[in-house]
Amino acid sequence: MHFVVSATYGPTDPTRAMLPFIFAASAVQSGDQVTLMLFADSVLMAVEGVGAKLVPVGPPNRYEEIAGDPNVTLTACKPCMEARGLSGAVLDKRIKLAGMNEFHAAAKQPDARVVNF
Repeated sequence: MHFVVSATYGPTDPTRAMLPFIFAASAVQSGDQVTLMLFADSVLMAVEGVGAKLVPVGPPNRYEEIAGDPNVTLTACKPCMEARGLSGAVLDKRIKLAGMNEFHAAAKQPDARVVNF
């Protein structure tokens, strides 16, 4: 199965920001593919070093596990980045810039399930 996950929470709410990564970790452990798109404030997680240093309350940080997994496509919303004054130069190199067209393309695949956080 292919899970297409949208995230919107950023580092100001570390537990909510980590939930899509925890879900993605569970999915890939079961052999599923994941496309994880960072929207709104969650694009701040894409800045080099930010996601890995986040300390959620309760659950563990799963950022590195997901960012490095070959079954995960990790993307950040380019317009959301630009609206926050961020450029591709500050991104974790494992994250690709994308937009709603790419999210839609992933979501319309026949085996896709969309999950929102």
